[in-house]
Amino acid sequence: MSENAPLPETPPPAPTRPGEFITIRRSQLVFLLIPLAGLMGVALGYLVWGRETAAPEGPAAAPLQRFDVSVDDDPALGPQDAPVTIVEFSDFNCPYCRRFHIETFEPLMAAYPDQIRFVYRDFPITSAESIVAAQAANCAGKQGAYWEFHNELLAGDLGLGAEAYSAYAQRLSLDPETLAACIAGGEEQAEVESDARAAAALGVSGTPTFFINGIPLVGAQPLTQFRSVIDGELNP
Repeated sequence: MSENAPLPETPPPAPTRPGEFITIRRSQLVFLLIPLAGLMGVALGYLVWGRETAAPEGPAAAPLQRFDVSVDDDPALGPQDAPVTIVEFSDFNCPYCRRFHIETFEPLMAAYPDQIRFVYRDFPITSAESIVAAQAANCAGKQGAYWEFHNELLAGDLGLGAEAYSAYAQRLSLDPETLAACIAGGEEQAEVESDARAAAALGVSGTPTFFINGIPLVGAQPLTQFRSVIDGELNP
């Protein structure tokens, strides 16, 4: 899908079972469709909340809706020719994104070692610091440690912020000064903005949101929910 595609009339549907995620009001997405000036230390004032999503009512679920989701050039794990591609739009400051990472991510990848290509894309909607964290991870990627830094941001004990980024860099044997200069210089700002616009164009309004071969799954869902969709793709 083109980065500049119009917003769909309706967002991706809710998950088939309750899951928790952070949402942003559609009217606030306009802030992600214009240049995000002054990212360093400027509060964005998003109104966000966690919520439970309800299962669809009725005897039969609606047919699965499939979106055309680009992987862009974003960080990915797994074989390029894997039969299933999962694209996650996520926020390093989102507690439900953290829950997915801690509880589900590794078991999911272990369950399908050669069948999943997992792509992480940024949708930093909770705070100004989440935008900085997204840039920090991409800057770590320039030193060859994107996924290691990604893991520290989501499961590390220091949270977010300049001191945390420096400490994580030292843990991973990266150059903290190079990382800090990359963040301060906004070298990865355009990449983060591009991901956010792609999410908005798809109608994404909460984190985490996943697209499994284009089929949306919203919220910090348990492994069983991922397996249900993935197994359906592997055994149509």
